[in-house]
Amino acid sequence: MGKSLAAGGGSAYPPSYSAVPESVDASSLVARLRAAGCVYAEDEAAALLGAAGRPGRGATWLADAVARRVAGAPLEHLLEEVVLAGERIAVAPGVFVPRARTRVLVDVARERLPLGGVLLELCCGAAPVATLVGRDRPDVTALAADVDAAAVAVARRNLAGLGGLAGPAEAHGGDLYDALPPRWRGRVDVLAANAPYVPSAAVATMPREARDHEPRVALDGGPDGTSVQQRVLAGAAAWLRPGGILAIETSRAGAPALADRFRAHGFVPEVRVDDDVDGTAVVGRLAGARAGQYGDGASPTSGAPGGRRRDDGGPERRGGHA
Repeated sequence: MGKSLAAGGGSAYPPSYSAVPESVDASSLVARLRAAGCVYAEDEAAALLGAAGRPGRGATWLADAVARRVAGAPLEHLLEEVVLAGERIAVAPGVFVPRARTRVLVDVARERLPLGGVLLELCCGAAPVATLVGRDRPDVTALAADVDAAAVAVARRNLAGLGGLAGPAEAHGGDLYDALPPRWRGRVDVLAANAPYVPSAAVATMPREARDHEPRVALDGGPDGTSVQQRVLAGAAAWLRPGGILAIETSRAGAPALADRFRAHGFVPEVRVDDDVDGTAVVGRLAGARAGQYGDGASPTSGAPGGRRRDDGGPERRGGHA
């Protein structure tokens, strides 16, 4: 079974997630999870025990949750939340679970959004980028869209928890740009997308938690893994402001080809790599935009700790994988 879906280099849940009730034999629970192949059995046991103490749950809920986890259900679907960049985001069974590596998109959006800017997250799933950026940037407008109705419902729940944003916080259902109200055309400052980039034939080789419990539409990137990415690229310029930023998560192996496609669509690309979470994104601004025009005084060489960039669009080749 391995790690939880969200886990990067360690458990997705900090030790402070919960206290273990004295009435429960925690060691037996840990042993059962470890026997099922859970790499971070102690942390998962603490998370499940803490969740069982919430109103409306209890011993029956815990027994069912443990049985489902042992059978391969993602821990995050059982808890109905995930920890990303140190913060909790709601998820639900059947919805794509945000991975630790998506922090690279969160960091890009935080850095590049101008004061009062508009952020759009496509292929949003639970809308982790829009949610996390909205929590610490109350001056922004946060938009999200996904083709999966269950994902849109969870995204709306996460965005509804923002409250007090200067602009709207909206999640829309539909196929990429078709989901969006026309009033946002040409007004987006940062467009972030975790479009699926697993080649169709490779979906069957993914961990059981993903291939059996997440929607295929959130995983399958087409024959070469770039079908949805190319559609995002093709429509981006019409929705971005002049000088707006497009950021698409990808694998390290796929970054050079994606950077070339950015150029073909009139963007000046750079590859952003965050070794801490094994995250990679291609980030581009429309050619001809003024330096500094894309938000908050950032420059193409600035970045969050752990991140690295190349302005020539070439990949950073220091091992790792998607």
